[in-house]
Amino acid sequence: MMRGQKAMVTAVRRPGGGLALDTQMLTGFYSGRWRRTPLVRGVIVLIEVLVLGIRSLLYSANVSLEEEEAEISGWFVWLLLAVSVAVAVVLFFLAPLFLANLIKPYITSGLVFSLVEGLIRVAIFVIYLSLISLVPDIKRYFAYHGAEHKSINAYEAGVPLEVEAVKRYGTAHRRCGTSFLFVVLIIAIIVFALVGLPSLGMLVLSRILLVPVIAGLGYEVIYFSANHADNPVVRAVAAPGLWLQSMTTREPTDDQLEVALAALGKALEIDQAEAT
Repeated sequence: MMRGQKAMVTAVRRPGGGLALDTQMLTGFYSGRWRRTPLVRGVIVLIEVLVLGIRSLLYSANVSLEEEEAEISGWFVWLLLAVSVAVAVVLFFLAPLFLANLIKPYITSGLVFSLVEGLIRVAIFVIYLSLISLVPDIKRYFAYHGAEHKSINAYEAGVPLEVEAVKRYGTAHRRCGTSFLFVVLIIAIIVFALVGLPSLGMLVLSRILLVPVIAGLGYEVIYFSANHADNPVVRAVAAPGLWLQSMTTREPTDDQLEVALAALGKALEIDQAEAT
């Protein structure tokens, strides 16, 4: 899956060996003024990843089942989106809160409570990634994730978008969603510390309502680090997120690189056509 300036392109390997391409032109919501507005753009990017990502996965499933013409209902996409968001909030925000709340009587500082909660949250995240990476289909998905990163790294380096040229590039990328999620988990510690130690009900409410704020701040950190990659302080801050990508990417095969390059090539082709 590759997102260009004007369209998102999904490339899928057909059961017979050929490639299927799906192009979704981006609406103004994903490419307009708000998409370039600081803090707001982080929330839009989060929605974009969820909505377009689910559509891409469903298209991939249809192609794999040789049901490419099957139409995906809009309500089904929104249902999956709602379930995904609910599970993420419960697993990564509410569960750490309730676990940390067990020792709340022994804590008098909002910062200490938030730090304990944050450490639990990071631990859950790492354990979650470790467990899902054991699933064979997820391993294959992570290999395609690595192929996407290699292709983008090669493109940004200005080399020909060919398998042999792309293979030597790394599977980590500073603007990866894994790094974004890790930054969100760290920023949550700071933001939730400002809430203090109110009642459990208020703590639960804050963990839900402040998610967009944390996402907005997290995206700005990723955006800044990508534009100042040579700064040693920025490199140090970005290092944990890049390390974590070793869990969400795998070294791809040549066939997987071909799929990623097909998606990237189509996205670039659409951008160039729209620019002329």
